[in-house]
Amino acid sequence: MLELVQSYGVIGALLLLGLVATAFSPSFANPGNLTAIVTAACFIGLITIGQSFVLISGGIDLSVGSMVGLGTVVAALAAPYGWALALTAPILAGAVMGLINGLLIGKARMAPFIVTLSALLAVKGIALVLAGSSIVIPGGTFTAISNGSLLGVSNLIWILLAAFALAVLVLNRTTFGSRVFALGGNEDAAKMLGVDVGNVKVAVYTISGALAGLSGALLASRLSSGVATLGTGYELRSIAAAVIGGVLLTGGVGSMLGALCGALLIATIGNVINQIGSLNAYYQDLVTGLFLVLAVVIQGVLTNRRRQ
Repeated sequence: MLELVQSYGVIGALLLLGLVATAFSPSFANPGNLTAIVTAACFIGLITIGQSFVLISGGIDLSVGSMVGLGTVVAALAAPYGWALALTAPILAGAVMGLINGLLIGKARMAPFIVTLSALLAVKGIALVLAGSSIVIPGGTFTAISNGSLLGVSNLIWILLAAFALAVLVLNRTTFGSRVFALGGNEDAAKMLGVDVGNVKVAVYTISGALAGLSGALLASRLSSGVATLGTGYELRSIAAAVIGGVLLTGGVGSMLGALCGALLIATIGNVINQIGSLNAYYQDLVTGLFLVLAVVIQGVLTNRRRQ
């Protein structure tokens, strides 16, 4: 039962929350509102996909929030030179920062918590130096990326679905994905099986950084501005979303579907609180924290049972 709750509990919680919200506010189930929830989840969803790679491998990435902020700034600076550069430059910037994290963790064997916490501060400082307060992006093709739609569906949702499908393919259908699970399950055993632990760590942190940069680029496109502090707190929400979705904090267990549902659950909580009106945004963090505690307790019980 506990294993079912860990694997699929987030889907049940998402459905239950939707039913309760619809009962109290029929407008919750309106197609426009549901689309708004999924659209709002796109930014944190992209980060959660990258964070899940890192967590499953047994690591943690606390720098993704600052990378989102840096991504918005780089996108704003590159926007005058064309939409293609404004979209790709933040991805490259995030990938480079993730690569540095991966080299320090995978090759220099430094602790992931210390490296990514240091990167959180350093990257935020770089973004603040580049942006000052904020940079306004004039309307055009770049801003239309996040604010436009294709076949009646927001471009953001299409991008999230594409990233999700690719992540599922890589994690579940490639040798690299098997190595990520093996590394998170038991690093020493993975080494004995011939897994190049250092290279796998470099790869997952690079993926995480690149997706954080993409999220930053899309956020800048959505808001028509680059602000260094826009990603503040996203690192904690991405970890919460992944863990609530069944990704084990100690590594080796998790799915992209669960992680994505975790991101949708967090976005849904925020939407419900906004609809209530009498509650402020702080309640979103409270409810998310309760879900996270429940997920960690279940994971702890399951881990202890597997060891017995």
